Order: sequence, then structure tokens, then C-alpha cells
Amino acid sequence: MPRLISPLVLALVGTILFGDGAYIHAKAWLAQVLLERAFDRSIETGQVVKPWSWADTWPVARIEVKRIGASAIVLEGTSGQALAFGPGHLDRTADAGERGVAVYAAHRDTHFRFLRNVAIGDVIDVTRSDGKRFRYRADSSAIVRFDASGIDPATGDFELMLTTCWPFDAITPGPERYLLHATLIGDGE
Repeated sequence: MPRLISPLVLALVGTILFGDGAYIHAKAWLAQVLLERAFDRSIETGQVVKPWSWADTWPVARIEVKRIGASAIVLEGTSGQALAFGPGHLDRTADAGERGVAVYAAHRDTHFRFLRNVAIGDVIDVTRSDGKRFRYRADSSAIVRFDASGIDPATGDFELMLTTCWPFDAITPGPERYLLHATLIGDGE
């Protein structure tokens, strides 16, 4: 009897752990579907549209890197709750297309997983919730400590910074961040 119980317990624990991991990715996928709908309605109506009634954030932009087929809806703010559902727009940084640095942050294992495949020279399209579209070209990347990003939000240029935890394949949190810098090359209209 004990020989039968051990494999059953191991199978149950394995199923629970797999389910927990799958839940995180399923939640991220479903959230992006709901965020996409809210974002599209924001563009249509010109009003802020929350993705679900109890949301404390709303979509502000869509990031696309067409070469690799990547797309993500960006939320207002970078609280832990917002980042659970999508990339967040860092408070007190410029909006896409405006003078300064627009900074978007997300988790490396869900919404910014695609950053590992973005190459220097790639075009990054950002569409704001007001429908204005801007094109950036990735021009550099860096790995820095979380408290030493070197980002100057008061720059006189038109810049975009996408940031996530580093290394991409780590399973535990760490002090390093990956920064992908891009410069405005024009609007998409």
C-alpha cells in the first residue's frame, strides 16, 4: 500500500505545481484579450475604458514589434496589480511620442518575454489610446542594477525604454534589469 501512495502523492503535487504555473500564463493571456478590447474601445470612443469593472488601471498604449510578431497592451502605472495583467507605463515619464523618455516595464516571463528576441535596429510601433501612432528604432540595450538605470526622464529627445528583469531565464527575482532603448523615427500615420 505505501508503494502506491507515494506515486499518487507525487502525481498530485506535480499536477498542482503544473496547474499553478499554467494559471499564471492563462491569466496573462486572458488579461491581454480583455485589455485589447478595452484599448480598441478607448480609441473608438476617445474615453478611458477599463478592461473590467473593478480594474484600478486602464490601457494607455499598444506596443508592437512586427518582425517577431509581438504585441502587448500597456496599462497606466506599474503597481504589482497592474503588472500582473500587462506592461505598465512608469509614472512621471513621457507618453509615447512626447519629448522625454516613455518607460514601459513588464515581467520577463509573461508580457515582455518577447524582449529577448528584439534586435538592435528593430522597429517598435507604439499606438496610444488616443489613436496616435509612433515608430521607434531599437538602438541599444543594457543590463543594470534596478537602482542604477541611468534613465533621464528630462531628456530633450523623444525616446522609449522597455525594461524587465534580467536574466530572462531566471526563476527567482534578482537585482538586475534589462533595458532596451529606442529612439523616435517618425509617426506611423
